[in-house]
Amino acid sequence: MPIRMKDIARDLGISPMAVSKALRNHKDIGEETKARVRKRAAELNYKMDWVARSMVTGRTYLVGLVVPDLMQSFFAEIATALTAALAPAGYHLLMSNSGENAEDEAANIDLLVARKVDGLIIASAQRNASAFKSLKTPYALIDRQVAGLKANYVGTRNEDIGFAATQHLAEQGCKWIAHLKGPALSTALGRLRGYRRALQKSELSAPEELVEQAGHDDASGYLAMKKLLAKKRRPDGVFCFNDPVAAGAMRAILEAGLSVPKDIAVIGAGNMHYGDMFRVPLSTVDQGTAVIGEEVARLLLAGMTAGKPPPPRQILLPPRLIVRASSRRYPSKA
Repeated sequence: MPIRMKDIARDLGISPMAVSKALRNHKDIGEETKARVRKRAAELNYKMDWVARSMVTGRTYLVGLVVPDLMQSFFAEIATALTAALAPAGYHLLMSNSGENAEDEAANIDLLVARKVDGLIIASAQRNASAFKSLKTPYALIDRQVAGLKANYVGTRNEDIGFAATQHLAEQGCKWIAHLKGPALSTALGRLRGYRRALQKSELSAPEELVEQAGHDDASGYLAMKKLLAKKRRPDGVFCFNDPVAAGAMRAILEAGLSVPKDIAVIGAGNMHYGDMFRVPLSTVDQGTAVIGEEVARLLLAGMTAGKPPPPRQILLPPRLIVRASSRRYPSKA
């Protein structure tokens, strides 16, 4: 006969509800009680019957996370923070990779909804709100906003990212500053606006030839940087859409026999894990991945547990400039 919560509760002299909360790491239960429950559950080889629990509660205690690139430490760090933030409420995370493809994203969302997830967190590749019109499962967006869509959202002030990165390059003496832009999503568009605003404030030229289309990965950064290097006048500074693009750009610069930052100063965005361990440690703009994970978990939990869903909220976090060797020519004013 399988072991039940009632058996653990009887052995420890506590209620089955207390056992349930302890196994879900609920904040209402003290750490000593949690330890006792886990110890006894392990001794009895107790396994949670999630199907039975779902039938009783009407919940699966699963949250789906859809991101465009699982290889990026930016999204991996958000997932780590999400896991820690959801665990005290007993929720588990299911991750899915869209590969920056809107159709694959929609298919992944359909699959997660079919698995009866209680909520969704999405870094969306969609260009408009139509893909979300029929979505009934509570959801929140991270990193990317979708035009015309009113939804819970947590991200960083992207225009401020572009402004801070470009202004830093100007403060380091760069006069011909290029930008390797990302895909046509809210993140890239905001950073492009910030780049242009910083050039205007610094009274620097901003011709279109200094803006080159990249993407979201190092390969696109490498190819885009090679195009910039082939121009009649090469830039002396480059702000890259994100850190992987910046890594590819630095590879192209170094392959060309040029120095980073003496010939071309480079800065990215995202504060990628191990960016400080590159051959030339990468300057970046930190987006607060841990805070993004914590805040979006809070918004989603409120939406999943409320009788009437609260109005959508937007939380925009301030970015933080991190100066390393790839852009440091002089002491920074930042």
